[in-house]
Amino acid sequence: MTNQANTPDPAAVADEDAHDEKSPSPESHATVSTHLYPKGGLDILSRDEVARLRDASASGMHELLKRCALAVLTTGSTSDDPRAAAEIFNRFDIEVTQQDRGLRIDLHNAPAQAFVDGEIIRGVAELVYAVVRDLAYAATELGADTRRDLNTTAGLTDSVFDILRNARSLVPLDPNLIVCWGGHSISREEYIYTKQVGYELGLRGLDICTGCGPGAMKGPMKGATIAHAKQRRQRPRYIGLTEPGIIAAESPNPIVNQLVILPDIEKRLEAFVRMAHGIIVFPGGAGTAEEILYLLGILTREENADLSFPLVFTGPKDSAAYFEQIDQFIRATLGEDATKHYRIIVDDPVAVAKYMKSGVRKVRESRIQSKDSFFFNWSLDIPLDLQKPFAPTHANMASLDLHYGRKPSDLAADLRRAFSGIVAGNVKEEGLREVEMHGPFRIHGDPQMMDALDALLRSFVAQRRMKISGEYTPCYEVVR
Repeated sequence: MTNQANTPDPAAVADEDAHDEKSPSPESHATVSTHLYPKGGLDILSRDEVARLRDASASGMHELLKRCALAVLTTGSTSDDPRAAAEIFNRFDIEVTQQDRGLRIDLHNAPAQAFVDGEIIRGVAELVYAVVRDLAYAATELGADTRRDLNTTAGLTDSVFDILRNARSLVPLDPNLIVCWGGHSISREEYIYTKQVGYELGLRGLDICTGCGPGAMKGPMKGATIAHAKQRRQRPRYIGLTEPGIIAAESPNPIVNQLVILPDIEKRLEAFVRMAHGIIVFPGGAGTAEEILYLLGILTREENADLSFPLVFTGPKDSAAYFEQIDQFIRATLGEDATKHYRIIVDDPVAVAKYMKSGVRKVRESRIQSKDSFFFNWSLDIPLDLQKPFAPTHANMASLDLHYGRKPSDLAADLRRAFSGIVAGNVKEEGLREVEMHGPFRIHGDPQMMDALDALLRSFVAQRRMKISGEYTPCYEVVR
């Protein structure tokens, strides 16, 4: 039973944002042109650094820069069609120019919803700076001339660390960062529950990190803002981690105050687990299943047996069946031992927050004993198999080894890739094109395992967890 003394007032946690749960509908798709002078890591640069950033933005990454910038300029949108904003604002452009005092970002025909009385909203401007910062950093520091060996585990982990440090997201504070995973397409009841959990976390001084989009990625941040205000926290962190292929489909929500764009989904997932002091999983679809399998692929490794890592699956009472099916799928594929790494708590935000708070204390003690940093979990062993970027092509999806007899960590890696391909076919531009050209992805494997996979995916479709609006056409076919 939820502690009534800590239950958030519905007026404070549910109704106060009802107006912004809808996709923005700017009048006549109005636009504004302006220029910005970046801050936060881009304000003090040498001439050489400015020139490199300018060259990167003007090269082959210009279209990527446009797409990501447009996504943050439509912050708050709940559309999951990555091409919708580009079609509406087809005259939008962004240009990075060099000046003696640093960079200037010129926005041409930008969505008017990002402005108030002709001035860009401060939080939106910060997200634009983050786009330029992260894409340019990846192009200049992790491109063809990088000193990192991106074919090794150490090199890939170092690259994730460098990106997070460059974004100023690594802060030497006591452990308090809770990563929240869950779907962008969830029910109103589930969304309100995520806010209640976020509220309880915030009361206990815990900060929030999510995938930065709508739904279960926004709710915990919303709830935490109220609790942090009550506790008079001066600098709460609402960190959003995304990647270029998904940002247009999951536009950053308005609460995010630290946005980081990782080059690919694998680095994004590694950033989540390296930064996290605990992880909460809310109901979701294929993307949430991908995240669960990625983490279990790590936690089931013998090398990580002694690590403290609190993991909770939670949702309102009507979501109990969802987690039962997730649990059944894990047991049917990875085995009973995999279930010891997580706890399921239904319809009890206070219990979730208390479990996380207790888990974070254990993480702190463990990091002190192992002499590991509080802000980046170096001790976590992540195999190269989970770090290498996976291209969701028909050939790669068909060649996944989804059969029994493998180590749970190895099988989890290929199951993760299967869900990653489905996510790409649902919301990523390259995945959408691949499916449009060649038809649904075909996923092969052990018949019993395919039955479990098919049942889980069918439940996601039936519960409308694959798409926010409109009818869902599967981008996959399970072959027995």
